[in-house]
Amino acid sequence: MASGSSPMTPVLSKNAMPPVGPYSQAMKTLHAIYCSGQLPADAQGNLVEGSMGEKTAACLKALSAVLTEADSSLDKIVKVQIFLTDMKDFGEMNAEYEKWIKHKPARSCVAVRQLPKGVDVEIECIAMP
Repeated sequence: MASGSSPMTPVLSKNAMPPVGPYSQAMKTLHAIYCSGQLPADAQGNLVEGSMGEKTAACLKALSAVLTEADSSLDKIVKVQIFLTDMKDFGEMNAEYEKWIKHKPARSCVAVRQLPKGVDVEIECIAMP
């Protein structure tokens, strides 16, 4: 970043769902990009219906768009956090995830009772700039 610029910059991609609350899609710092959780939705905020694989792909496509806007990419992810409303979806989510993220960054996956907009998967990450 140029000298004198803020040490953190909000990121907003037109190719991912707009934030549904008082937060940014990501915050870019000198050392990392902290991406907010992405829901299975298109850039207009329409929820993706279908299989867990299709929903996982939608989350990762949105994360990719946010990272691209921040001059990064899925290949630069160092940590992923996945939220599922039911661990029965773990296998199908994993199968799709492996198609998108090959370098095996650190990751956790937790089951939660509920997610925004009634979705059953949300994915967030931290990546290098």
